[in-house]
Amino acid sequence: MTAKRLPAPPVYRPAAYWEARARRFARDGAGLAAVCSYGMPGFYNRQIELCQRLALAPWLDVAPGTRVLDVGCGVGRWSRLLAARGALVTGIDISATMIQEATRRARSAGVADRCRFLLQDFATLEVAGRFDLVLSVTVLQHMLETQAVHTALRRVMRHLSPGGRIVALEAAPVRNASRCDSSIFRARPREEYLQLFRDCGLEVRALGGVDPAPFKTWLLPHLPRLPRPLATLALVLATSLSAPFDLTFGRHAVERSWHAVFVLERPGGG
Repeated sequence: MTAKRLPAPPVYRPAAYWEARARRFARDGAGLAAVCSYGMPGFYNRQIELCQRLALAPWLDVAPGTRVLDVGCGVGRWSRLLAARGALVTGIDISATMIQEATRRARSAGVADRCRFLLQDFATLEVAGRFDLVLSVTVLQHMLETQAVHTALRRVMRHLSPGGRIVALEAAPVRNASRCDSSIFRARPREEYLQLFRDCGLEVRALGGVDPAPFKTWLLPHLPRLPRPLATLALVLATSLSAPFDLTFGRHAVERSWHAVFVLERPGGG
């Protein structure tokens, strides 16, 4: 597959954007093009997925019966993993096609009895019950307004059980990286996220890395201007150079990582 990085829409309407993206890619293979990097080659998205799995592994070793809320669940890849470990998972997404595909995939995996999927917007979250774990993987980075992130975090805190935690994996570079921003994505500096969490009354109990190798982030802003064959070659090279660093050191190289895993709790467990 060649690189076919697609331009971001001039106006971002989240529900319409994610529904269109789901209709195009959610049923394709593992559905990674719908939930990872839009329009990028399969090898690129498979590495993203593997880095995310390694980074999240310490926080997804749940006990049977753990109540999990998977916000922005997409095709349900994390919901299925947690349900297979015995968790009771509620996944929400703003795309009806994502919800349909997550339901279908959970049924095929034999975990439908431990999953339910609801069409909801994170920003206006309203789900019955409370949860021991709230998981958010690359969701906040697509909420462009800081106030929207603040509102979403406040809403999710209402659904957090005493002693529960939020695990969020987001693009959060230590240094400003606005060159990679687009109409659908914002790589907030890590300190901005940390201040947001403090403002919401959350404490960071742990902080993990994901992808410290810089090669892909150096390349991405220039990729749309390259001829397709050259873009594909450059992407293969950048991905190949990144893999040994990201997969070996990603979780531990926190200060150099482009993405970060934030493990959040409310002080006092209340």
